[in-house]
Amino acid sequence: MNCNKFAFLFGISQCFMGLLKFGKLIKYFPYTLIVGFTTGIAVIIFSAQVRDFFGLRIDDLPADFVGKWEAMMLGLNSINFYAAGIGVFTIILILLFSRKFSRIPGSLVAIILTTLVVYYLDFPVETVGSRFGSISPTIPVPRFYWVDYETFKNLLQPAMAIAALGAIESLLSAVVADGMIGGNHRSNMELVAQGGANIFSAMFGGIPATGAIARTVTNIKNGASTPVSGIIHAFTLLIILIVASPLTAYIPLACLAGVLMVVAYNMSELKIFFSIFKTSRSDIAVLLTTFLITVFFDLVIAIEVGMGLAAFLFLKRMSESVELGPVFSRNGSRNDDITFEEELKDIPGDTIIYEISGPLFFGAAQRFYDTMKSIGIHQKNLVLRMRYVSMIDATGVKRLKELIMLMKSQNTEVVLSGVNERVREILIKSGLDRETIIKSNIEEALNYIRLGKITGDEPDPARLRELQDNVIQ
Repeated sequence: MNCNKFAFLFGISQCFMGLLKFGKLIKYFPYTLIVGFTTGIAVIIFSAQVRDFFGLRIDDLPADFVGKWEAMMLGLNSINFYAAGIGVFTIILILLFSRKFSRIPGSLVAIILTTLVVYYLDFPVETVGSRFGSISPTIPVPRFYWVDYETFKNLLQPAMAIAALGAIESLLSAVVADGMIGGNHRSNMELVAQGGANIFSAMFGGIPATGAIARTVTNIKNGASTPVSGIIHAFTLLIILIVASPLTAYIPLACLAGVLMVVAYNMSELKIFFSIFKTSRSDIAVLLTTFLITVFFDLVIAIEVGMGLAAFLFLKRMSESVELGPVFSRNGSRNDDITFEEELKDIPGDTIIYEISGPLFFGAAQRFYDTMKSIGIHQKNLVLRMRYVSMIDATGVKRLKELIMLMKSQNTEVVLSGVNERVREILIKSGLDRETIIKSNIEEALNYIRLGKITGDEPDPARLRELQDNVIQ
């Protein structure tokens, strides 16, 4: 019953994602997280088929990955060679048809042939009927599931997490299809439609479903280019259910295991998985973390931890992108590669200019403040040139205020120059314009200093060199 309620919440979650226009936000999920999760799922699917593939006699197979493999290793002495032969034959047949007869689904041919062999030759292998009983040809009566508060609280988090992954997989399938047929899918409508389909599927006792890249590519390669192929797919399954359901009882589980092993391999995208090892250490960390947690622990935890780690590493890279420097004064800059601009040829005495580049957000603000505090200024005027500061958040504003107060305690006046409109608006709303002077460009800032705000003293060259040696490059 909880499975049906889970599927029901899954569908509702996808509908809300579409209605809230989350379809466009899916693109912000790191690709390394998606690959790690997808490959982890593929490993889980593959592992779950080993028992049926070899016909191992294990009555109670553990659910966890390590326990499952331990039980299967201990049960290797019970291999059913008939089942193993059917499984190997299934894989060979699928690979053969995918290369030689790509328009004919090899998995369907394998299921039909192995079912006939088992039926007429009476092979001693487990079948769908012997494991699960016969499949009823009748359609279940639809029912609406009432989800009480306790069940809602327990199922909401996994339902939303899996719905998000299902949305990613489906939208990735849509992107792949767009590239192959030159289409242009509507991501939000895709989520609403798929969520609605999953709600109705749950009402008929079904499980959550998503779009699959492998099936999508197979459809297109076989000539499908419109949603009609999906409709035909659904009607074909309905006809099989009504007309041929008694025959499904004779399908050998080893054959289905072989089919799912091929699906798991195609789903794993091993080439892409290993190609990521040639990229940055951050990408490798997200990939392996998501993959290992998916396989050994929990799918939901894998998404949460993988997304959190990706966000943390991104913030770390962004904080490192903030640069403080170079240092300018009337004596110039020691950096030979720095060419003085026209407006910097006549800098007032006892004035230092710092160039800040990059977003001044919470990941970088503390580093900026600590660096300025450790360097010290000891000049009459400090100009912070912020023309390359693209954004600033509340933490950045707070640290900037603290720096201004620190400079005032050292009798140094701070002038901000080159502040763009977006950042300037935030600074004014926070009241920073009452603490310091904000100018639109460096020329206005220097003119403000020239009009009576300078002492006329020259900065100490030795102190200037010290500042330049300590500045963040």
